[in-house]
Parts: sequence; structure tokens; C-alpha cells
Amino acid sequence: MHPPPDREQPLTEVGEHPAAAARTRVSALFRGVGGRPGVLVELVFLLLWFLLFARLDAAVGKDFAAATANALTLQSAEHAVHLDIERSANEWLAGNPVLAHLAVYLYRLYYVVVAGTLLWVFVRHAEVYRRVRRTMVAMMVLVLPVYWAVPMSPPRFALPGAVDLVARYDLLDQASWTSPTHYTAMPSMHVGWSLWCAYAAWSALRGARPRLALASWSFPLLMVAVVLTTANHYVLDIAGSVALLAVAIVTASLCARLAAGRRHAGAGRPARAVG
Repeated sequence: MHPPPDREQPLTEVGEHPAAAARTRVSALFRGVGGRPGVLVELVFLLLWFLLFARLDAAVGKDFAAATANALTLQSAEHAVHLDIERSANEWLAGNPVLAHLAVYLYRLYYVVVAGTLLWVFVRHAEVYRRVRRTMVAMMVLVLPVYWAVPMSPPRFALPGAVDLVARYDLLDQASWTSPTHYTAMPSMHVGWSLWCAYAAWSALRGARPRLALASWSFPLLMVAVVLTTANHYVLDIAGSVALLAVAIVTASLCARLAAGRRHAGAGRPARAVG
């Protein structure tokens, strides 16, 4: 007969002593385990980074004259190549209140999907977390100079007759969010972040579940329809979002290679003799 289990020292996991489990939890909080960074360290870093980005983002895109001139230039370019579909798309959605409500809900709450995607990759797919997080940070760094250099008035302000559907159906009743004081339409970060979500999901799932990985790209396609029909962005803003993600992926990859090269060089240096 087998001896009865020791009930005074329950194991947190099979084969793991409670003291070892506690050390593992502490390590996960500060140093990270399983290829993930420390939870608390990562949370503090991301929180401070998002606060800094929000502060810098609020400081750019204030030049009304430049934003209007840039919007007129962009409209002329779109008209020349027959891409100026924003007004007709906006008129169609304005005539469908139910769809307009749904579009505004997605426009306002998309950040929940962004946060959920980041958390899901951190918890379930540590092997790609650092890469997609680097890409997210690179997108933030790269977009701010564009907002500063090329302020852009969105279609809801710049197109005569455009209906500001977000202001009309805003579920959060935040009229100040849609006031004409922040001109940063190029590129669209609504589309940019939805593209990042698709990229993160595709990176995590393409090996084991390729069909589901491809399906993740439907989210940015839906967001494209939303920002166009709500008169928040131009077609070329969307093209700018695609370019932003592509450049961010390359930038994040180069940064990772440089960091790996420095670690390798540091590991290969001989230790200094003591004394």
C-alpha cells in the first residue's frame, strides 16, 4: 500500500514545493519566467510609456492652418486618382442609424481589443510577446514626428457636408473628444492599432492555427470601413497606417538584432583578472 499523502505540505503544482512555487511567483513578478518579462516591471513600463505617449500626442496636431492646407492637398491627390470616396461613404452610413451606432461603438471601444490582445499574447504566447511589444512601441515613436510635421484635418472637419457621426452617436457622450482642436488624421491610429492586433494574433497563431491567424486580419478591414464611413480618416490615411506598421516591424526587428548583438559581445568578453 502507498503511504497517505502529506496533508501538511500541500503542493501548489505537481512536484513543486510551496516555497519553490512562491519563489517562482516572485520571479515572475520582477524578473520574468518562460521567456516573459517580469509582470510588474512590464506593467510599470507600459503604463509610463502610454502616459508619455498620450502627453506628447496631445501636444501635437494643433496648427489649424497647416492642417487645413494639408487636408486640401490630400483631397486633391485622392481626387486625381479617384480615391476620394469619404463623402459618399459617410452619406451612406449617415442614412443607416443602426449601423452608425455600431460603427461608433467599435470606433470608441477598439482600445479594449488592443489591450486584450496585448494581455493575451503576454499570457499565452510568450515566444512572440517581446517582438510584438517592440513593434507597438516603435509605432508610437514613429507616429509622433509625422503628427508634428504633417497635421491633418479629418474629413468630418474638412469635407463640406460631412456628418460627424461619432459626435452624433457618441456612447460616452464626450463631445470634447471630437472638437476641432486635434488634427492628427494622418496616419489613422485606429487602423494602425487594429493592424497591430492582427499582426500580433497572426504572429502567435500562424504556426498552429494558420486559418485563424489569417482571420485576424478581418479586424483592420472592419476598422477601415468604420473610419471611412464615420468621416474620421481619408483613404491615404489608411495607406499611411499600413506603412507605419511595416516600418515599425522593421525597426523593432533591427532593435532586437542590435540588442542581441550587444548581449553576445558582452558574453564573449573575457573576465577581468582580480588584483
